[in-house]
Amino acid sequence: MFNLDKIVRPNIKKLKAYSSARDEFKGTAEVYLDANENPFGDLNRYPDPKQIKIKKRLSEIKKVAENQIFIGNGSDEVIDLAFRIFCEPSKDKAVTFSPTYGMYDVSAGINDVELIKQPLLHDFQINLNQLQPYLDMEDVKIIFICSPNNPTGNCFDDETIEYILENFNGIVLIDEAYIDFSSRASYSTKLEKYPNLIVSQTFSKAWGLAGVRVGAAYANRQVIDLYNKVKPPYNVSALNQEAVLKSLGNLDEFEINKNSIINEKETLINELKKIDFVKNIYPSEANFILIEVINANIIYNKLVSEKIIIRNRTTLIDNCLRITVGKSEENRKLIKTLANLTGF
Repeated sequence: MFNLDKIVRPNIKKLKAYSSARDEFKGTAEVYLDANENPFGDLNRYPDPKQIKIKKRLSEIKKVAENQIFIGNGSDEVIDLAFRIFCEPSKDKAVTFSPTYGMYDVSAGINDVELIKQPLLHDFQINLNQLQPYLDMEDVKIIFICSPNNPTGNCFDDETIEYILENFNGIVLIDEAYIDFSSRASYSTKLEKYPNLIVSQTFSKAWGLAGVRVGAAYANRQVIDLYNKVKPPYNVSALNQEAVLKSLGNLDEFEINKNSIINEKETLINELKKIDFVKNIYPSEANFILIEVINANIIYNKLVSEKIIIRNRTTLIDNCLRITVGKSEENRKLIKTLANLTGF
């Protein structure tokens, strides 16, 4: 049975969180002389350390309680803090599945935690038979699941994910950076059922705010309390909070842009099917398409020479390229350039 107290690092349990001036005074005043701020300027005051307005709006949209929401400096902070809270350096381990998002590996290395990378099956699904032994290991504290997965674009089977949640006594962090493009429901709807679940999302993809660097985590209140305990006091700037709030206040534009990307993706897929050197187009529930081609390196370099940049993923999956869905004119230029390539 999952016991949060057993998997939190002892030093984190003992840690007393930093209390900022904005934590100690809640409300509005006419004179602020408590935080050693410069009295001059437009951005001279520290931002809200708890991002209360964002959490209130997200709570309304996502139907998740405000105290079950953490706002981070990108979803990368959500990942990094998970290692800091639950994994003892040089002792504990984490598991993920390969190929997947590279920051799990980088963050594990920074935190001196061994990351066990389980290869996905040929259809890019999780091999439960290979994973099974790790579900019972006491020193395995976190399993990272990116769904929809990057760079493959597919979602993992719900039955597999729920089996892991029910049979692993550590933290299961489901990275849903691309969930808004998917037909699947977010696992944030299952927080009450699974106390060991953390759902990570971002404003960088469907919300179009990659330059803002804001992410969110949804989990039970006790896990969110740990995140707030460990995070830097002012981890999200005032400008970034304002940008997020502006987008959250315009859901119509969000839906229009999201649907435009989904429709463009279908057009791209149909056009890619007509190109001879495209051997396979993998199913995608994200805002990108993974394709297998004849000689990915040559095609990538030829596109670069035409000032069209996609992602060469052949080091992860042989002869595969990842194409982000752009605006209509960008996608048309890509297809036209690919169609004119010869020598294959």
